[in-house]
Amino acid sequence: MKTFSVSVQETTNPTIIKFELNQFITKYQSFEFNNIDEAKNSPLAQQLFYLPFVKKVYISANFIAVERFNIVEWKDVQDEVATQIKDYLNNDGVVVVDDSAPKKTAVTVYAESTPNPAVQKFVANKKLVAAMFEFTSIDEAKLSPLASELFHFPFVKSIFIDENYVSITKYDVAEWQDITMELREFIRSFIEQGKDVVLAEAPEALGKTTPQIDESFDALDDISKEIINILEEYVKPAVASDGGNIQFQSYDADTKTVKVILQGACSGCPSSTFTLKNGIENMLKEMLKDKVEFVEAING
Repeated sequence: MKTFSVSVQETTNPTIIKFELNQFITKYQSFEFNNIDEAKNSPLAQQLFYLPFVKKVYISANFIAVERFNIVEWKDVQDEVATQIKDYLNNDGVVVVDDSAPKKTAVTVYAESTPNPAVQKFVANKKLVAAMFEFTSIDEAKLSPLASELFHFPFVKSIFIDENYVSITKYDVAEWQDITMELREFIRSFIEQGKDVVLAEAPEALGKTTPQIDESFDALDDISKEIINILEEYVKPAVASDGGNIQFQSYDADTKTVKVILQGACSGCPSSTFTLKNGIENMLKEMLKDKVEFVEAING
């Protein structure tokens, strides 16, 4: 049984609030409704338009964004709206009826090489997941139908899934030129069939929902928080483009040591361990004077 939870996320526009969900509610589709007439095929959006302050409703795979009129402030009504959305979904309320779904758009997946010769990145034209997931064995992958099926290929060693791509690490037994097309077509077909990339309960089970991440962050010391913010702003965007990720693990104030986990294409890369370790180390030394001396990079 699916149990929905809703967290309230502010946006850069003070009139718009995002209600983030712990599960996908559409199959890689987005819908925008400007009034109740436009929302005739979305019972959920229609219900929201009965609230007099609702100006526009935007429904995406894992969130609902609502724009308000100026007759209220979000701080006065956002919790009530979040509860209404949660109750509606948990009572099996219909989000969008089938005949309102847009025409099926072709799924495209292209392969992209990475700095790690053992890793190939497969990029889709659809949002696949709302959080990052890494699986290093078929046992770990039980919460991801896509990863579970990919592990049936004997040359697949590990899998990293981010917003719109899948990074696959192979064993040396196979060459990319012999397996890339097969993997690309398999991933494309899997997505096109509308199968779950990860199960609905995966983010919560693996501690990857926004409230869980926020709670973990709030429990950290101030220096650890600064380190995470620096990694998020300056490091992660660069390594994500190469199909990898840098995950903060710990900070030891006594030894001034930071430990990070290299994931996806970064993990096991002949050059990235040294380059990223020194790059991150120099950056943290510069930005956090006297707080950081060493960075240890651990392969995920």
